[in-house]
Amino acid sequence: MPVRLPASRDALLAIQRTRKRVAVEHARRSSFLAPRVAGVDIDRLDDPDEWGKIPPLTKDELRALGTDEFYSGFCIQPPSAAVEFWRSGGATGRPLFYPRSAEDLPYCLLGFRRIWECIGVGAGDVVHDSFPLGIHPIGQMVARSAQEIGAGVVWAGAGTTTPSALQLELIATLRPTVWAGMSSYALHLANVAEAQGVDLAASSVRTVVCSAEQLTAAKRAKLERAWGARVYDTFGMTEGSMMAAERDGVDGMRLWADLFLVEVVDEVTGKPVAEGQPGALVMTPLWSHTATPFLRWLSGDIVTLRWPEPDADPFSVFPVLKHAHRTSGFFKIRGVNVNHTELEDFMFRQPGVLDFRAELVTHHDREVLRLLIEVVRGADPAATPAAVTTATKNVFEVTPEVEVLALGTLAREFEASVKAPRFVDRRQ
Repeated sequence: MPVRLPASRDALLAIQRTRKRVAVEHARRSSFLAPRVAGVDIDRLDDPDEWGKIPPLTKDELRALGTDEFYSGFCIQPPSAAVEFWRSGGATGRPLFYPRSAEDLPYCLLGFRRIWECIGVGAGDVVHDSFPLGIHPIGQMVARSAQEIGAGVVWAGAGTTTPSALQLELIATLRPTVWAGMSSYALHLANVAEAQGVDLAASSVRTVVCSAEQLTAAKRAKLERAWGARVYDTFGMTEGSMMAAERDGVDGMRLWADLFLVEVVDEVTGKPVAEGQPGALVMTPLWSHTATPFLRWLSGDIVTLRWPEPDADPFSVFPVLKHAHRTSGFFKIRGVNVNHTELEDFMFRQPGVLDFRAELVTHHDREVLRLLIEVVRGADPAATPAAVTTATKNVFEVTPEVEVLALGTLAREFEASVKAPRFVDRRQ
């Protein structure tokens, strides 16, 4: 490994001090970033006021650059020096493709490798990898890192690569111990299994690893019931790599703070918030920055960060990160804001509801929330929609139209999508 786990909290902080200086030196080589660090005293970076002189870098600033300007002005190595390119995250705006150098890649891979070490997966395990295997790096890095620690890997990819029915067949045949993918696709596979009469909880999978989406408590509980497995959440971004993973007995995710310097700041003032308080995440890679020298990257995530006292656990030298939310979508229905995440969390708590899709439609010039649901086998197909209607009205102050679909309908519709399109605006 390029960097071993720090032996102590002091050793961790020493790494941060040394590597912050290197990060600023790299930024000075970027014509785009150089003016932002010109007035910073590189010998006083541990002074919060001095470090705070560096303005956070936003997505809008970066995406405003043309492709040529990005590679010539922001990056500090030419594209020809890259061994691979990572697509920027997010669903909106023009994506950028970040070059990763041969020097960067081992540290990027280490971020993923630590997932398995943190959750106790190793030689003898088999990982069924259902993350997308396209230009976004997560699927391939999950597979490579699992192989590095001696696990076998089924490179299935998402449902767009390997149909869900075949994925279930592979799980039954190859008997993986770990399933890895987006939480929405894990739910989708569970719903396909339910529609086919397959008891997924009786499969060989005992560990589910999720990333790239918010994992609410309700979604986690539903996944654990459906898969009969322990669910672990992870957190990362293409501007860095995989950065954190849950660990048994810890309320949150251990953050690889020797690989990434993470700050939590007030969204308005940009000043650091008190420990454990929610704020905007600002990230600086400490090692994987020889081509793209991200410095104080404002990711758009809202998180909390705590530094509990270390104990005998080697991962306890790291702080604990909890993801509060990303900027969430919402439906505005006759003046009422219905948050997508809150509605999803609510629907997964409803007894008798297997799966759902929410649509905002126009009926006779009136906005209507339609909830298309599939009912769990054995649940009352008349009582369930009535209960959902009443509960939705009580919680969101919006009376929905609820329609019951045949089992497997939504699974077939979601099959072509990497992320299940549960929220659709069909207003005219």
